[in-house]
Amino acid sequence: MTNILILGANGQIARVAIDLFFKHPDVHLTLFLRRVKRLKVLPSDRVNVIEGDVVDSKELQAAMVGQDVVYANLNGSLEQMARNIVQSMNASGIKRLIWISSMGIYDEIPGERHGSILEPYCKSVALIEASNLDYTILRPAWLNDKDEIAYESTQKGEPFKAADKQVSRKSVADLVVKLATKPGLEIRSSLGVNKAK
Repeated sequence: MTNILILGANGQIARVAIDLFFKHPDVHLTLFLRRVKRLKVLPSDRVNVIEGDVVDSKELQAAMVGQDVVYANLNGSLEQMARNIVQSMNASGIKRLIWISSMGIYDEIPGERHGSILEPYCKSVALIEASNLDYTILRPAWLNDKDEIAYESTQKGEPFKAADKQVSRKSVADLVVKLATKPGLEIRSSLGVNKAK
């Protein structure tokens, strides 16, 4: 059984990923979010739900007990959250982190420079990349809610492809599930995620 902690479990990508995780019978989910009542009812035998805030180090570290993978799908104080996650994972002995960020944080979109709106994403990713964690950072293009899985990825240092096209949240969620369930896949990588042609 692989124990996966989802931080920000009511996020739009996370909700799709949860449905996809249920297709893997060897996965147990711990859903961590600020307001539990916002979450739909889920089968209780494979899910624990914890109400808490990622900026609270004690709550976060308590949620990490017994976990194998941490998947963070967050917004808000990203730099503080990243710092708390890295520290809590180190204290708990967990190595695997999947972190959702944004395209543009490395100025990898041809013809575009990132503005101040991306600073929290840049700073949080820099903290993660400086850690000793087995991270994978995902930098999706603009998102839509299409019921399709059609994506490709680029590595850090490569130009982002098709930045003007939207990729489905289901595509990003599919990649999250692959990363979480296949040990060793894209360790210490930062992947741009764009819609496949």
